[in-house]
Amino acid sequence: MALNSLHLLLTYRCTYACDHCFVWGSSQATLTMTIGQVRAVLEAAVRLGGIGEIYFEGGEPFLAYPLLLAGAREAVGRGLRFGVVTNAYWATSEEDATLWLQPLGALGMADLSLSEDRFHGDLPSPEVRHATAAARRLGLPQGVLRVELGPDCSAGGVRLRGRAALRLAGQVRLQPWQQFTACPYEDLADPGRVHVDGAGYVHLCQGLAMGRIDARPLDELVAAYRPQAHPIVAPLLAGGPAALLREYGLAHEAAYGDACHLCYHAREQLRPRFPEFLGPGQMYGAGLGSDGVRPPSDARSSTTGAESHRRGAEGAEAL
Repeated sequence: MALNSLHLLLTYRCTYACDHCFVWGSSQATLTMTIGQVRAVLEAAVRLGGIGEIYFEGGEPFLAYPLLLAGAREAVGRGLRFGVVTNAYWATSEEDATLWLQPLGALGMADLSLSEDRFHGDLPSPEVRHATAAARRLGLPQGVLRVELGPDCSAGGVRLRGRAALRLAGQVRLQPWQQFTACPYEDLADPGRVHVDGAGYVHLCQGLAMGRIDARPLDELVAAYRPQAHPIVAPLLAGGPAALLREYGLAHEAAYGDACHLCYHAREQLRPRFPEFLGPGQMYGAGLGSDGVRPPSDARSSTTGAESHRRGAEGAEAL
C-alpha cells in the first residue's frame, strides 16, 4: 500500500449538523485530536515516505484553530505540504477572513477547500465569497466543494453513510440489495489516503478502520495491513456490501439507496463484534438523539440503520 496523502480529522465539532455529513459533526461533538497525536501521525508520514500532502479537516478544523496552526507548523517543519477543508464560518467579512488566513498563508498553505452547498445554508454563501476573496488577495490556492442530492445518490456526490443514512435515505430511489456487489468509491485493497481521528482510528472509509494508532504507530499499521485478512474489508473486496451481509448473516431490508447505505447498515450491526475496526461511536451517531444532534435523555440503542431503512422504504413508495 502506497499512501500519498493523510487527512487528519482534527475535531468532530462543527458549527453545522449537515444532513449529508459522513462523520455526524455537530456543535455538541467533543472528540478532538491532541498535538501529540498530530505530531505522531506526521512523524509516521515521514517514515512512510511518498506522502505528499496533509489535509486538516473535521468537523470544522477552524474550531480548533490553535491546533490547526500548530499542526500546520509541524507539517511544514517536516517538509510536508498541507491543505485545509472548512465551511468558512469564520469569514464574516473579507477583512476577518484575511485575519484568519494570514497565519496559514505565511506557512505556505497549499490548498483551501471551501464547502458551499444547500446543506450548509443559503446560496451563494457570503462566508465562502469572503474567504475566496481573502485567499486570492493572499495568493492562496482555493476551491469550492459542492454536493447535491438527486433522485439517485451517484448524481450529486452525496453518499448515504453517517448522518445521511438517517436523514436522506428517504429522498432517493432504492435499489435491490443484491446488486451492491462492489465498493464503488474506495480502493480498499490499495488506498491512496486514510483519515485519522482523535480516537486514534485510521479510517479506510469513514467508520471503517485498518486499526488504531494507540495500538501501534501509523507506519506499522500500514505495513501490516492485509486486506484479505481484514474481517470487514475481505468480504467487501470479494463481493461488496452484499457479500458482507451474506458473510455474517445480517438482517437487512429489501432495498437501499446506494452501496454506502447497505454497507453502513451492515457495519452498524457488526460494531459490537469488531470495535477495533468499526468506530468510533461518533461515526455511527452513538450517544446522539434521534435528530442526530442532541444527546438523548436516557440510554439509546443504535437504531440509525432501522430508522434509515424505514424512511427509505417510505421514500421508495413515493417514487
